[in-house]
Amino acid sequence: MNPAVQQNNADLVWDLDKLHQHQRAIDFIQQFENRFCVFSTSVRQLYTNYSIFFPEEANRQMVILPDPYAFHDTFSHLNRDAVQATGLHVIPGNLIGKKGLYLVISHKNKKVRSVPIPFQEGIRQILRRSNSDDPFLPVLMKGDLREFNEKLPCLHLHRLRLGELAGLSSLECDGIRNIITDKLMRLYQESGSFKVI
Repeated sequence: MNPAVQQNNADLVWDLDKLHQHQRAIDFIQQFENRFCVFSTSVRQLYTNYSIFFPEEANRQMVILPDPYAFHDTFSHLNRDAVQATGLHVIPGNLIGKKGLYLVISHKNKKVRSVPIPFQEGIRQILRRSNSDDPFLPVLMKGDLREFNEKLPCLHLHRLRLGELAGLSSLECDGIRNIITDKLMRLYQESGSFKVI
């Protein structure tokens, strides 16, 4: 493992100990490599270009390694409060006997049953409701790789609020918006072809 990552940014080392279906979680998350940006609260950086590793010497850990040669792909000095949990989870369709990816919204009221909807339809509805001043910009953080009903892996999504990025230039904000939106649109187009895990 890259010692600099381990010492300076624990947010890039994700523990997978609590996952029951360990290999399925690995297979699932690898399909999302570079498809979502990753935010680190400890160093207040957003990584848009990275690789995912599973070091043999580190039992059940996943390491996110930003591309060291692409400094322009890392955005710094982001306000921690600009990233908020959404309650949205991306799940593999085979969890519910379907193909492709699905979105599930977890409600605070546990008695309200979540209804999975196809990923593309869910994203379409979200984008229709968001506006240009507060776009839907999904990102991942440490802890977002989880298990749904202790069965199959899922990804919880956070969102980046552009309006909370005090201190960044409008050029930097536009750059962040464009990168995250491009990744989301690519995932939107390819979501039906994700392999069953």
